[in-house]
Amino acid sequence: MKPTIPRISVRNLQRKLPVNIVDLEKFVAKALKRCLRSRKKRDTDLAQAREVSVLIVSDRKMAALHRQFMKESGATDVITFQHGEIFISADTAARNARRFGNSFASELRLYAVHGLLHLHGFDDRDKGGARKMETLQRKIVSETKV
Repeated sequence: MKPTIPRISVRNLQRKLPVNIVDLEKFVAKALKRCLRSRKKRDTDLAQAREVSVLIVSDRKMAALHRQFMKESGATDVITFQHGEIFISADTAARNARRFGNSFASELRLYAVHGLLHLHGFDDRDKGGARKMETLQRKIVSETKV
């Protein structure tokens, strides 16, 4: 039986940086299907989700989420919650895009895939898991055309 594909919503909740929501939403919808094919397990949060929400926020909001839910200070690039919410910091994405020579849109896509993989049961807390996850997310980003 084919898994049900979750509905995708992308919202820009910050005002500093313009985000092409339509483009990002199309990308996430295609990347989500690739993620679902990347693992045999069917009982992951991603496979069971009815909706995946990608929320673009400021560093200030991300730092508050990071502190509240992970007990860590400062902003981070992406935080994923098991019920299908992926929070992405626009400020961090813009800084890292400049730092690594990527476009802002590419950085947002990378973070969205990272969040999708977390929902699909991948973990980057150890070196092996991080390496596997990074390889897969780069593959998904490069193969997913909008």
